[in-house]
Amino acid sequence: MNGNKYTNGEIRNGNGFETNGDSCTYDDLMITAKYVLDRIPKMPSIGIICGSGMGQYWNEGALADTLQDKTIIPYGEIPNFPVSTVEGHAGQLVFGACSGTYVVCMQGRFHHYEGYPLWKCAMPIRVMKLIGVEFLIATNAAGGINPAFNEGDVMLIKDHINMMGFAGNNPLQGPNESRFGPRFPPMCKAYDRDLIEKAKDIWKNQQFDGRLFEGVYTCLGGPNFETVAELRMLKLLGVDAVGMSTVHEVLTARHCNMTVLAFSLITNECVMDYYDHSQPNHEEVIDVGKLRQSTLRRFVEEIVAYIAKNRMK
Repeated sequence: MNGNKYTNGEIRNGNGFETNGDSCTYDDLMITAKYVLDRIPKMPSIGIICGSGMGQYWNEGALADTLQDKTIIPYGEIPNFPVSTVEGHAGQLVFGACSGTYVVCMQGRFHHYEGYPLWKCAMPIRVMKLIGVEFLIATNAAGGINPAFNEGDVMLIKDHINMMGFAGNNPLQGPNESRFGPRFPPMCKAYDRDLIEKAKDIWKNQQFDGRLFEGVYTCLGGPNFETVAELRMLKLLGVDAVGMSTVHEVLTARHCNMTVLAFSLITNECVMDYYDHSQPNHEEVIDVGKLRQSTLRRFVEEIVAYIAKNRMK
């Protein structure tokens, strides 16, 4: 099957016809999953989303670049898959061994601001489920709202506020596919508490450089950075860090009954004062990602080793 036949706006329905529909059916996703499974030696048990600045090939420090016995599948070759258009997102699935465990890395993700509906941004999570993934580690670059945060800090996500969902934009909208999960999935335990605590232990025991926090994340639509008034509002709501991804991926993962751990690399301190003349930009996101890439890679490797030893069946 030639994956390049499928463009961003095209999907396949259950009968194999190309349409510009509003979602992918279960059959569509099975086509995608089969394409992937036919090209890898075995099913991965852990999926890892490499966020901005954490998935590129800088000094061979990227997690996906250091996997053993790699298989690389560009997004553009995969039926029904979108294509990442953002700098810092390589745009490929990378399969291989991480700490001795077979994993899949999304080296680049998809965002609502690129023109994709949220269901399509999160569609790779359902494909992960179909190819065997039970644990999701999601990473992102985020702006620090919490005044205790500095550039380069890491925040384990203990909860999120789904601002886009408040506006009626949710990846689970539309007919429910019960083969993935229930119509009304609970989100009160979206982020696995055991993995959060273990991640904190790993960071302390390995004496990684930099500071580790725990906090609340929110996703906004982007692509613009936020106004001072918007950031002040988010702070009042209890948000510690803000980005443009992750929440819809976690919603989809939990609907699929995946176990989730997520963390943010704080790449900039949010401008909360009208008299502060600094301005956020994507270049600093990439630059901080380069500086912290090696530490975050080793952090994820230790987390994968823990999951493989203690949590996998």
